[in-house]
Order: sequence, then structure tokens, then C-alpha cells
Amino acid sequence: PHFAVSIALERDNELVAGVVYNPITEELFQAEKGRGAYLNDRRLRVSGRKKLEECVIATGTPFFGKKGHARFLKELHQIMPYAAGIRRYGSAALDLAWVAAGRFDGFWERELQPWDIAAGLVLVREAGGMAGDISGDGMVMETGDTVAGNDHVIALLLEKLDSAS
Repeated sequence: PHFAVSIALERDNELVAGVVYNPITEELFQAEKGRGAYLNDRRLRVSGRKKLEECVIATGTPFFGKKGHARFLKELHQIMPYAAGIRRYGSAALDLAWVAAGRFDGFWERELQPWDIAAGLVLVREAGGMAGDISGDGMVMETGDTVAGNDHVIALLLEKLDSAS
């Protein structure tokens, strides 16, 4: 079972707090802007890996026939041969929380809903990572096109995603 409750607080058009709770494992991921990210009572930090071939990357897969499936396959083809592994568990909120915890080194997925990503974005940022829109235009909450990881992994993922276009 891989699911979670995900709650975020947005104030003045800025995400300032997020909570992701996995009731099966009793893991509570929480972050507040400027105060860090935590798993239960333990401080979180994103992975420090710098080479894609050492990284495990999480993603989500559009269902066959759904808009974006062909694009996803092109992106997967650009990333998979260079990464240590690709994982698809089915919960973007937990995937982002796991990036914050260093369990995954990076994440990308398109067309997610705000409730899927808002809390996770805060968690990754407060754990020392970067999280935002794939296009870099700052519209992640509108587009749902999300990428996350440390600054090295983000750059590598964006390079591969760009080459898939």
C-alpha cells in the first residue's frame, strides 16, 4: 500500500507549509518555510548524488490512451538508460516526500493536480532541494509539470527532458 494524506498551506500565493502522512507506515513528513523538513522528529535532507547513473528517479505514468502517454515514453527513453533506476509507485505526494528524505534522488511527472504536489514541493525545498515546474516558468501549480531533486539532479533531468521534446 502506497498512499498518503497530503495537506499544504498557501499564503499570499506562496506555499509555506506541507504535511504528507502515510498511515500504513505511520510516517509524518512535515515542513514549514524557513524551518526545515522532518520525518516524524528526524530532520530531512535531499540526496547528495551528482551523477544520474547513481540516481534512483521516481515518476508517474499516464494511462495508455490518456493525453501525454507518448510524450512520457519519449521522456522515459531519454532518462532510463542513464539512471540507476526508475520507480513508479503511484503517489506523487509520497514520491516528493521520499525525495525530501533522500530515498529517491529525483522526480518528474506531468499534469499533476495541486493536491498531489503542493505539500511535497515544500518538503523538498525545505530539505535543501529544488522543486518546481519542468519548463522553469514558475507555473508548477497551474501546469502540474513537476521536477524535483538536488540542483545537480534537477539540471540533469531537465537536460534529458528537454532532449525528449
